[in-house]
Amino acid sequence: MATEKAAPTLIGSVQRALRLLEAVGEHREGATAKQLARKAGLPLGTTYHLLRTLTHEGYLERVDGIYVHGKAVGSLGRHREVRQGREAVSRALNRLREELGAATYFATYRDGEVEVVDVSQAPGTEAVEEWADFGATGNAHAIGQCLLGQLDREGRLDYFSRHRPQSLTRRTVTDSGVLMRRLEARPLGRPVLEQQEYMPGVVCAAVPIMVGAAVCTIALSLPVAQSHRLPAAADRLGARVGSVMERLSFTI
Repeated sequence: MATEKAAPTLIGSVQRALRLLEAVGEHREGATAKQLARKAGLPLGTTYHLLRTLTHEGYLERVDGIYVHGKAVGSLGRHREVRQGREAVSRALNRLREELGAATYFATYRDGEVEVVDVSQAPGTEAVEEWADFGATGNAHAIGQCLLGQLDREGRLDYFSRHRPQSLTRRTVTDSGVLMRRLEARPLGRPVLEQQEYMPGVVCAAVPIMVGAAVCTIALSLPVAQSHRLPAAADRLGARVGSVMERLSFTI
């Protein structure tokens, strides 16, 4: 005998609040509480109670007795866009990892900080272990060097004033003057290659990209035993990243 599927538990107050939000959306210029009550089919007292709550939480705004959507409604859409954008980036990184046979990374420079947003790895293409904070060691790895290379001089000096260059391996460059000249001398758009400056046994490459006005980079890493592959893999990453990312529209 088939078991009857239980009906879902519905929360009436949530349903009524959503009906009010929908009713507000149908009035471009906003609507009064009485108009919204009629549109949503709710008692006026219940409508006033829900309108006060939705206004307090920022989902509605009341201007001269007229209710319109508040900023919190817009943020719901932005959160969805961010989630969808992150998922698109993840898929792109997975494709690049499979094509290049290397762990891949997406990072951005946001609010004066280096931020690794997503990483794609798999057995045989493991990502670099973050044994020293990526955000504070931009001088030592390809991701940080690529992002800093896209800034102006003031932006670089600002970063190094807050994150003094750290010595992580015997290859790490820590002299601020040398670092500044090195960053300024790099040709725009070319991959950044880094060999064991962040961690012994690992080589990396990063290519600069722009996502809207955001400063970003796509990077890859390889074990030092495969360092002979790095220049060709970096060039291929630079050639492929445009076609993989150009159709993506997302918010960082």
